[in-house]
Amino acid sequence: MTGRTEITVVGGGLAGLIAAVEAAEAGAPVRLLEARRRLGGRATSTPGPFVANLGPHALYAGTELWDWLRRRDLQGRAVTPRSPHMVLRWEGRIRRLPPRALAPVLRLRRTAAPVDVDLRTWLTDRSGPDTAAAVAGLAGALTFDHDPGRLSAAFVVERLQRIFLRPTVAARYVDGGWSALVGRLGAHARTLGVRIELDAGVDAAGLDELRAAGPVILAVEPGAARRLLGDDVGGDGRRVALLDVGLARARDPYVVIDLDEAIFSTRPSAVLPGLAPDGADVVQLSGGMAPDETLDDAEARLEAVLDAASPGWRGRVEWRRQAAVREATGAVDLPGATWRDRPAIDRGDGLWLAGDWVAAPGHLAEVGCTSAVTAAGAAVAARGAAVVASF
Repeated sequence: MTGRTEITVVGGGLAGLIAAVEAAEAGAPVRLLEARRRLGGRATSTPGPFVANLGPHALYAGTELWDWLRRRDLQGRAVTPRSPHMVLRWEGRIRRLPPRALAPVLRLRRTAAPVDVDLRTWLTDRSGPDTAAAVAGLAGALTFDHDPGRLSAAFVVERLQRIFLRPTVAARYVDGGWSALVGRLGAHARTLGVRIELDAGVDAAGLDELRAAGPVILAVEPGAARRLLGDDVGGDGRRVALLDVGLARARDPYVVIDLDEAIFSTRPSAVLPGLAPDGADVVQLSGGMAPDETLDDAEARLEAVLDAASPGWRGRVEWRRQAAVREATGAVDLPGATWRDRPAIDRGDGLWLAGDWVAAPGHLAEVGCTSAVTAAGAAVAARGAAVVASF
């Protein structure tokens, strides 16, 4: 190795960009390779006039990702939602007030839930089956799982405490969508000297060559990591159905939380009007898909939530997009497992993983940030040791 040995980051999503910035800020030369013709990975938005993210993304105050962005003034205009027009769907009905079954959730604010018991079993024993079902449905927006009740009670309750049970609203919507956030990250990385190469895919042989030349941070989705490394490094095959619609404006709810089927709907243009044309709104829905569920069946469930919350919406549609994403919503922990049981960041021989599915703490994209910071620090240290050894 020479004194100019670069750290190579493979993957230009949020985790890859954060890793590149961290390493460059530490004084290391950094090269970032992105297979697509744009940066961002899953942190992408439609170009307009209806601006929709790939899923109902939000930043959350009080998380490592939020703090990391704020320290660099990269969060941009991130607005706290203040609309009171939130409704819940419970037992097939739209309600403006939480059902009685959800009342015990407030007692979870300072409760330590067990790791080795699933949420449904634990809450059924504590508060009964109705409360267990309602809280599991509430957790759909935090886990993107088709059945949050099957997950570790500790995993779900920690996220409820950090996001939903805070005294102040944690969510922040990014003006211009997450593509605008990615644009700021990319510009900051270039200012620090990061060499960003787009349309620069890497195969397994290419990854081996990169590892031989210097430290490598692999910041890709689980499927890509499996293909590049040739082994099972994680990923659980979970799928999420997405439905985005641009609607002529009416009195649609700002948020719909479907407690029946863990579906989440949000109207971000209620917070940031620039996300939709004048006189229109953009509504985004998401719901975890069962292992054998078809996209058509999943979309029908999402549409049923719109039917209940916004009757007549079909006659107001001006734009529509639907999709299913696989292994694209971060890791979940089953009973008996914690984030420490996910794929390790340090893979040995000068390779580190970064992403929202690896062994790092946090909530959704925060996991990607935490793992990227950890991976970058280790890569910088390894590079420094190699440079010293080369003299």
